[in-house]
Amino acid sequence: MTTPVASFINIGERTNVTGSAKFRKLITNGDYTAALDVAREQVESGAQVIDVNMDEGLLDSEKAMVTFLNLMAAEPDIARVPVMVDSSKWEVIEAGLKCVQGKSIVNSISMKEGEEKFIEQALKVRRYGAAVVVMAFDEKGQADTFERKTEICARAYKILTEQVGFPPEDIIFDPNVFAVATGIDEHNNYGVDFINATKWIRENLPHAHISGGVSNLSFAFRGNEPVRAAMHSVFLYHAIKVGMDMGIVNAGALPVYDDIDPELRELCEDVILNRRPDSTERMVDAAARFKGDGSAQQENKKDLTWRELPVAERLAHSLVKGITEYIEQDTEEARQQSVRPLHVIEGPLMSGMNVVGDLFGAGKMFLPQVVKSARVMKQAVAYLQPFLEQEKREMGLVDKPAAGKILMATVKGDVHDIGKNIVGVVLQCNNYEVIDLGVMVPAQRILDEAIKHQVDIIGLSGLITPSLDEMVHVAAEMERQGFSVPLLIGGATTSRVHTAVKIHPSYERGQTVYVLDASRAVGVASALLSEDQKPAYVADIRAEYAKIAEAHLRGEQNKLRMKLADARANALKLDWTGYQPPEPSFIGTRVYEDFDLADLVTAIDWTPFFQTWELKGRYPAILDDDKFGEAARGLYKDAQVMLQRIVGEKWFTAKAVVGFWPANAVGDDVEIYADSERTQTLGTFHTLRQQISRREGRDRAHIALSDYFAPKGAKPDWIGGFVVTAGIGEDVITKKFEAEKDDYSSILAKALADRLAEAFAERMHQLVRKELWGYAPDEALSSEELVLEQYRGIRPAPGYPAQPDHTEKDTLFRLLDAERAIGVTLTESRAMWPGSSVSGLYLSHPDSAYFGVGKVELDQVEDYARRKGWTVEEAERWLAPVLNYDPGLVRAMSQAAE
Repeated sequence: MTTPVASFINIGERTNVTGSAKFRKLITNGDYTAALDVAREQVESGAQVIDVNMDEGLLDSEKAMVTFLNLMAAEPDIARVPVMVDSSKWEVIEAGLKCVQGKSIVNSISMKEGEEKFIEQALKVRRYGAAVVVMAFDEKGQADTFERKTEICARAYKILTEQVGFPPEDIIFDPNVFAVATGIDEHNNYGVDFINATKWIRENLPHAHISGGVSNLSFAFRGNEPVRAAMHSVFLYHAIKVGMDMGIVNAGALPVYDDIDPELRELCEDVILNRRPDSTERMVDAAARFKGDGSAQQENKKDLTWRELPVAERLAHSLVKGITEYIEQDTEEARQQSVRPLHVIEGPLMSGMNVVGDLFGAGKMFLPQVVKSARVMKQAVAYLQPFLEQEKREMGLVDKPAAGKILMATVKGDVHDIGKNIVGVVLQCNNYEVIDLGVMVPAQRILDEAIKHQVDIIGLSGLITPSLDEMVHVAAEMERQGFSVPLLIGGATTSRVHTAVKIHPSYERGQTVYVLDASRAVGVASALLSEDQKPAYVADIRAEYAKIAEAHLRGEQNKLRMKLADARANALKLDWTGYQPPEPSFIGTRVYEDFDLADLVTAIDWTPFFQTWELKGRYPAILDDDKFGEAARGLYKDAQVMLQRIVGEKWFTAKAVVGFWPANAVGDDVEIYADSERTQTLGTFHTLRQQISRREGRDRAHIALSDYFAPKGAKPDWIGGFVVTAGIGEDVITKKFEAEKDDYSSILAKALADRLAEAFAERMHQLVRKELWGYAPDEALSSEELVLEQYRGIRPAPGYPAQPDHTEKDTLFRLLDAERAIGVTLTESRAMWPGSSVSGLYLSHPDSAYFGVGKVELDQVEDYARRKGWTVEEAERWLAPVLNYDPGLVRAMSQAAE
């Protein structure tokens, strides 16, 4: 039986001193800050795992590995992806394993020193809880043929699963990618052997994964990057189809298979698949013609020659390019030439949208362009609507049915909907009828509307962590009330694991499917609504979710646990004797009305803006990116035009409230006082402590936010808090655009309001540091340094990694009187309304740094519940994303014991 193939995982290759001259130079020069930027760029370019290798003759590899991994752990935008600890030296691998948090991957172990050493290292990897890359390498050497690759992998699999007890899903085989087209005949079949071995492993070694160092394949053409990138893309196209599910590759440099020059693509396939005896000579002869920057494209000059085309082609051009200027004129001309107005929709308009869908599916168009196309389509249909209504009245006609009817909603307590709206537009572009209930929609209303409209699919969205529980509740209600329609799950906090373990079991009658992003939505909906595809598709999903649930249960049973008392004993211990906390310029709150929007524009961090539109890359480099650059430049230009209107016409109002209070640490909590004498307590901020078990060594503290405050009785200290919003008026503007059938502008306005809110938080923090608290009056940082947070102090927010509990906003909002002061409110799930709002705390200690609490154990949850005055079940609900145990399993085991 073939193991189901998961989505391909890109392993970033640039944080490897043996493979990147730039990274090697940064590390050898001790410039770890710039080296972290290399890792960050890998993540932004699509790497889902970061491979870190420090094997360099002039380096202290072990020290470099430990230093770099510790620095990575403190960078939330990098630490969100797993680490592959890569070294040929076991002591370097083990040093790295002691540093990383969460699940890591070891690269690699093999049987080159015999079975005894192999088993010893595998046992250690298992104790660290890591997955492992197993090289196809034994006592005789590296496997180079199909027979050798499969023989070694089968032997290693048997040892790992039967003798070591290694979870098979944590085994990643590397059957060795070797260079092809080297001129040596023995090398010609290396690509074919790897692909065939991959297929054999997936069919015969259940649950194992396949990886490989893709860049090795093209070593013969080093220096010719366009040819190498094309070879990598072609190789992956064939290897992924037979089961390769991860690989070390520069994801940002891969061209789309269909976009490769047809001649070059054929040459690549000839050498990789060994299709003809002269393939190497033909590739060598032709390679020079493809050398250079790899781009034969030039900027399109703005011209109107397309206006001379037939009307159907003009409509298709407008749809693909997102041009609305002539759409009504051309739609009318097409109507005049058609027997019925419906023929215009079914004919040239749908043909144009089919082109858009094909380009999007092939990776040749991106979300901003697709949403623009949808705007053109909607305006054309809106123009035709009166004619369609008249015809229906006269002829008693009925509408042509859509491909399917999908209800979408952001669940109760959550106000975020940009991603949901983008998905809705993409579905509409593919002839699905979308019923969007908006935000903060209660479960029963979702189900009532689904019955009313007789929908084919229900889609739930959410951004904040409490939404996960609400989705489980909706699923359970669908089960209880007898629903059977498919349930789609999406949003920033959702995941395949949560869907498989929590939501799917709550809805057995139907099928729950996790949808990663907008680009997958159409394929999922199509499969679920196809009588031919649905049975096999659902069976595959259920088998995949069963495997995930099984792995989750096994992980629960094998976890290493750390007691809260031990974590507290290893708390961060700052030297308070020689440090005097700075006193703010005032105690209490201060309100800022109608803050100048123009001042916020200059503080915008544009990188997350592009990520909203699923354009991966860091600003400003993304504007020149080979893959995303054209779409990014167009989007950025539109954003600048809209920003001018937002500021000039005052579309939004920006307000803020900030406050400072005397504060001191009391254990893991921070007490807030009304005055400097600390005679009256105003409230308490409760914090959580890192509790991750680091196995050997205690060289890194287990931090809580309270560690950054002077202990009560030691000396006076202070805390700050803030709520800012740039979203007042946003709903009016976005509804206006939606009424005009302009989803693109509506989503763009929401995305810009979010960016302005984040810029407002950044600007207020700067004002706090330099004036209001005044502990850094001479700070002079560039915009780039501000984006990289190279300043003293932090502003952690409830609901984020340093304090995952959203309910801590209750205390913050009460102290600031935020609702009365600036009109920002909290939903029952503690989302802020307006959605384009930011809140958090201000900490001033020079050693304060961002961190993630990570997973917590039952003893800390019980302690936290006691301090908050909650039941344990309440604490588990709000801390669900960071629990290092399954509450259901714990209670079931407890009942069994009783």
